[in-house]
Amino acid sequence: MAVKKTAKSFFYGTGRRKNAVACVRIYPGKGQITINDKDIEEYFGMETLKLIVRQPLVATHTENRFDIICKVIGGGLSGQAGAIRHGISRALIQADEEAFRTILKKAGFLTRDSRMKERKKYGLKKARKASQFSKR
Repeated sequence: MAVKKTAKSFFYGTGRRKNAVACVRIYPGKGQITINDKDIEEYFGMETLKLIVRQPLVATHTENRFDIICKVIGGGLSGQAGAIRHGISRALIQADEEAFRTILKKAGFLTRDSRMKERKKYGLKKARKASQFSKR
């Protein structure tokens, strides 16, 4: 994950949580967050999800230093918010590893939450639920 130089240089991070995957780019800017071509206020209705997305920026005191553009697929809104948080944290480490790594590591933002829905097995109703046993 090397830093790519274009007309506007950016830092990249891939975040994952449950079944959601987020590709996050952070550019030097004024603190605007765009998710799937929509503003964060428009994309996430609940205030807690917006708070989760902004946690790495608040922890590192960089709320107004970077513009963030995310593409996120899969999972539900909560999983997507967690994936974006993970991606932002990884991208911030690319921006300045010495300053941000210890802060983000202590806060637990660099750990991937791997809890996924277990797959359904054949012969069962759900992943583990079997039909009720009948003796006669």
